[in-house]
Amino acid sequence: MKSLLSARPTLWFLFLFNLVAAAVAPFVVDGAQGVATGVGMGAVPLGAGSALHPAPGGRDCPELPGSARRGSWF
Repeated sequence: MKSLLSARPTLWFLFLFNLVAAAVAPFVVDGAQGVATGVGMGAVPLGAGSALHPAPGGRDCPELPGSARRGSWF
């Protein structure tokens, strides 16, 4: 399950789908419940987006010298 959730296509799906759902939720659900749903669902794209973005100087940056390369970006 960990390899499925850390796969780049899965992270892109989580990022885009939940970003759209968080943006639409306050318009579909009325009142404070819609706002709370939008804020709560907004946490998922933040986590998925941070996992998609490689850390500077980390092992996901093959262009920096001394970083541990995995062979590809996938």
